[in-house]
Amino acid sequence: MVKIENVSVVYSTKNARVKALENINLTLEDHKIYTMVGPSGSGKTTLIYTIAGLLKPTEGSVSIKGKKVEGPSRDTAVILQDFGLFPWKTVEQNIALGLIIRKENPDKLRVIVGDILDKLSLKPFAHHYPGQLSGGQKQRVAIGRALALSPSLLLMDEPFSSLDAFNRENMQHELLDLWRQNPMTILLVTHSIEEAVFLGQKIIILSPSPGKIMDIISNEGWGLRQSVRHYKTVNLVRNKMSRYVK
Repeated sequence: MVKIENVSVVYSTKNARVKALENINLTLEDHKIYTMVGPSGSGKTTLIYTIAGLLKPTEGSVSIKGKKVEGPSRDTAVILQDFGLFPWKTVEQNIALGLIIRKENPDKLRVIVGDILDKLSLKPFAHHYPGQLSGGQKQRVAIGRALALSPSLLLMDEPFSSLDAFNRENMQHELLDLWRQNPMTILLVTHSIEEAVFLGQKIIILSPSPGKIMDIISNEGWGLRQSVRHYKTVNLVRNKMSRYVK
C-alpha cells in the first residue's frame, strides 16, 4: 500500500516560489490500477517523481508498505514519456540493465530477460538497437525493463502519448494483459480521458496549479471499451474536469 500524506511541493526559482502540489492525501491500494488526469501544469509528473523518491516533498511524506520513501526503491519502477532507452544498448541489454545494476545471478538474469522478451513479443528484436524499432516496440522495451525488476509499484508518466492511435490502443490492452498475469499497483498519468477511463479502476482528478486532488472516481467499467458504462464514465470525468478548468 502507498500512502501519500499532506504532500506539498514547491519549486524555488531566482524570482519566485512556485507551488506545484498542495496538500495531497492519497492511498493506493495493492494490486489496483489508478489513472490520473488533470490540466497541464497540475503537478501530475511532480507527484510521480515524489512517489518514486526522485523528488523530496516540501511538506508531508510518502510511505510504501509502511516505510517512508527517502529515495528510489527497488520495489518501484518508473516508465517515462520518452521511453528512457539507451541507444547504444540492444533491446536485450536495455531490458537487463536494472538486473545488472542489482548484480542479479547471470543464469537467473538470462531466464528473466528471455521470459520478458517472449511475453512482449520482442524475441525477434533482441539484438536490435532502439533506433531500429518502432514507437510501439520501444514502449514494449521500456515496459519490459520495468517488469524485469518485479516491482510492486509501477509508475507511468504519459507512457503512450507519443504513439499513434492504433499502437496506443494495442499498448493499453497489452498493459492490462500483463497486469492480469502479474497484478501490481499501477499509477498511470495521462492527458487522455478515454485512456484514463479504459485503464483505471480508480481515476484521480487533479486541479489546475497548484495541483490538488479534486475527485477520485471508482470505475466499474474499466477495461471495457465501446460500452455504455465506459461512455458514461468518460462524460462524468469530462464534466467534473470542466468545473475545475476555467
